Order: sequence, then C-alpha cells, then structure tokens
Amino acid sequence: MNTNYDLDRVIRKVPDFPKKGVLYYDITGILAVPEAFSFCIDSMEAICRNMDIDSIAAVEARGFIFGAPLAERLGLPLILVRKMGKLPNKVVSKSFELEYGCDVVCVQEVDIVKNSNILLVDDLIATGGTLQAAAAMFTEQGAHVAGFLGVIGLPFLNYEKTLAGYDVQVLQLYHGE
Repeated sequence: MNTNYDLDRVIRKVPDFPKKGVLYYDITGILAVPEAFSFCIDSMEAICRNMDIDSIAAVEARGFIFGAPLAERLGLPLILVRKMGKLPNKVVSKSFELEYGCDVVCVQEVDIVKNSNILLVDDLIATGGTLQAAAAMFTEQGAHVAGFLGVIGLPFLNYEKTLAGYDVQVLQLYHGE
C-alpha cells in the first residue's frame, strides 16, 4: 500500500458549482488516476480492518464508488443509501438540509439488520447532514452506526458538530480557502 499519495494533486476544486459561492471538491480526478483510487481503497481498508462492522452503507452516488470496492475487500455486505424513488422495496426515509438546499435519503428496510454495526461511507463529508440522516434511518430500525468514513472532509462546514458522538474519519482534510 502506498501510504504517502498526495490526493490534493488530483482532487479538482471547482468554484461556483453547483451554485455561486460554493467551492466543489471533485473526486473524479481520483478516478482518472488509478494509483490515486487504489490509494483511497487501500487506506480505507486499513482504517476498517480492526473495526467491528457488519456492513458498509454507501451514500449515493459517489459514495458507491468507494463503498463497493471497500465492502468487497472486507467481505461485507453493501447497503445502498439512495435518493427517493430509486429503490424497489419498502424503504425507510429521512429528509435533511444540504449546504445548498434539502434532500431525502432512503434505505430498503430489508437491508437493515437489527443490532448490526454499520459503517457509512461517502466521498465527501461537508455539513454532515446526509450522513446524519442516513445514520438516523439505521438507528431507528435497530442497527448501530459504527462511524463515518469519507475521502474528503470539510471541517470548516462543521460536520464534527453535526456528527458529534460518532467516529468520523477522512483521508484528505480541507480547511477552507
């Protein structure tokens, strides 16, 4: 495993997207460089190796990119956290506020196992609202959230406050401009 890869070289910063005043941290640069992507999955696997987790829950859509190979490497089930209307079975849903709007996330009830330990994975942790909503769905159905794992963390948007009480780990921190 390459433990010294500089993700900042490949994470693209796009000003005024998706709206004016937002600096978008684009992970597609990681996907364009196989060494960078391998570094991410290797690093996430190393973080998870000693965790007591039963499933990986990946957040739509870019969280799927990192959550799926991580779940496969760890030999764990993958649970999809999706937007409203994207899952075929009965779902649990939660609405939440984004830094630039609001949304709803859903999980199929059949995928939530009571008393299981779930690790939530996403590409970017900003305000923490999406992950907080996802965590609430799992805990309300009797599962335990073991923590959150992201590629990018934006602590200047105060996700630590939103996700207080949970273990939050990221591979690359950005502290604002």
